[in-house]
Amino acid sequence: MNYREYAPSAEYLHLLSRPMWTSLSGRLAAVLAGVDPAGGVVVEFGAGTGLGTDVLLDTVPDAPVLAAEPSPELRAVLLARLAARPDADRVTVYPAGAADLPLPDRIAAAVGMHMIGHLAPGDRRALFTALVPRLAPGAPVVFNVQPPETAVEVPESEPFAVRAGRLRYEGRGRAEPVGPDRLRWTMTYRTLDGDAEITTAVTHYDWWTVSATTLAAELRAAGASSVDIDGDLVAARG
Repeated sequence: MNYREYAPSAEYLHLLSRPMWTSLSGRLAAVLAGVDPAGGVVVEFGAGTGLGTDVLLDTVPDAPVLAAEPSPELRAVLLARLAARPDADRVTVYPAGAADLPLPDRIAAAVGMHMIGHLAPGDRRALFTALVPRLAPGAPVVFNVQPPETAVEVPESEPFAVRAGRLRYEGRGRAEPVGPDRLRWTMTYRTLDGDAEITTAVTHYDWWTVSATTLAAELRAAGASSVDIDGDLVAARG
């Protein structure tokens, strides 16, 4: 993927992503509860603007965090937000996607939220093969999956919007199949002042579809000692 495809939407993603983390933060924290910071580095794939990084820092105190984010625009937001935290020195922000990240030898936990579909099936399985053996005993690795599970046409959604000051920021998306297990998403974002449109942005990206059961099977094949599925979350243990 050309991660500069996030450039048109970068100003919208943090605002529009925050509401979905209202429930996701607690679910992710529950999986990470009890992680031993002495077990190694906590790795985050596709850190985005840092909403998941906040959960890692708050849930696993004292452990170093390696946050990988390939988009320079999203990294800029992530680094700016981390600068406001007193524990920012625990975090290394690495400019790479999951497939290109040099993994630590010892990993206390690994997380990848809203990113697994960026990896082609072969790259995804290669990541798991490299990742799982590096997990400390009992260390969790958790990913989430997003609908649809198969490459079917997705009609344009109703706009999802949030307000900041007097302005309304909204996004909507649609997708069409471009292969047996791949979609091409078209995302449209707008900034509105009342009914007046101030700015608009359109971006496209490819997404590999995968189900939670397939993801779980691939993690088991990579050597995970156990795998649990909780709706869209797939959590394995080293």
